[in-house]
Amino acid sequence: MKAKFLVPLFLFLLLVGFLGFGLSLNPREVPSPLIDKPAPDFTLARLDNPEQTLALADMKGQVWLLNVWASWCVACRQEHPVLVALAKRKEVPLVGLNYKEVRGDGGIDMRKVAAENELPMAIERARDWLQSHGDPYDVSILDINGRVGIDFGVYGVPETFLIDKQGVIRHKHIGPITPDALRDTILPKVAALKAES
Repeated sequence: MKAKFLVPLFLFLLLVGFLGFGLSLNPREVPSPLIDKPAPDFTLARLDNPEQTLALADMKGQVWLLNVWASWCVACRQEHPVLVALAKRKEVPLVGLNYKEVRGDGGIDMRKVAAENELPMAIERARDWLQSHGDPYDVSILDINGRVGIDFGVYGVPETFLIDKQGVIRHKHIGPITPDALRDTILPKVAALKAES
């Protein structure tokens, strides 16, 4: 008779244990299956000159950051001053991946936007935003349909990837970069990767 009551009690305590463990985890430290794997290949139009492209191969031999952003992203505004300050220090190249500039904005009805108007609209919106908030990027590239972001495993903006000289992803930061995250995690990893031969 006692065993009949102990089984549900044991299951309940086990469930509470799992819940307690889950609540102790940092939601910003979501493991990425791409860590220590080659970055997905891409070739995308540049924001400053859409006739030119930037490819992953163009960044080989450098330790660099890929920051996923959009003008409609509220959290991107939060991290932007940190990125502007980082850019002034010139410690690491910073590439901006402008992600779904038009399609990601919930205020735009994509059924009313002609396909040929999406790229010019995205360019105008992204350039205006960087002009008013400051442009920390060495170069920004346009991921209009979000396919490159999907390849990188992006599920929200902002996200930032640290990529080494061989094109391997070494760190993924989810959410806005804070001064503490930059100082305590990202820049020490950048320095260590630069020191590697």
